[in-house]
Amino acid sequence: MSAADPFTGFVAGFAAPCTDGCAVEPSDTEDLATVTRAIFVGGAGSLKLTLASGATVVLAAVAAGTTLPVRATRVWSGGTSATSILALW
Repeated sequence: MSAADPFTGFVAGFAAPCTDGCAVEPSDTEDLATVTRAIFVGGAGSLKLTLASGATVVLAAVAAGTTLPVRATRVWSGGTSATSILALW
């Protein structure tokens, strides 16, 4: 039986919770299939991202269990030591 969703008729804005996501395999050559609204880091480390603006940044010392509210198009393999990364949108 499916869970009841009383919010089906609501329009989701950026302040709304994410409703989908997938595991991320960091890559130096492939963009993510969907631009994120947030990224969850399960295992501590650094995270190299290309943001929706095109800027590439490295977030150092991201703690395990952190959800970052970032719009990213790529999670780089080189420069990323964080693990168990999830893309959320």
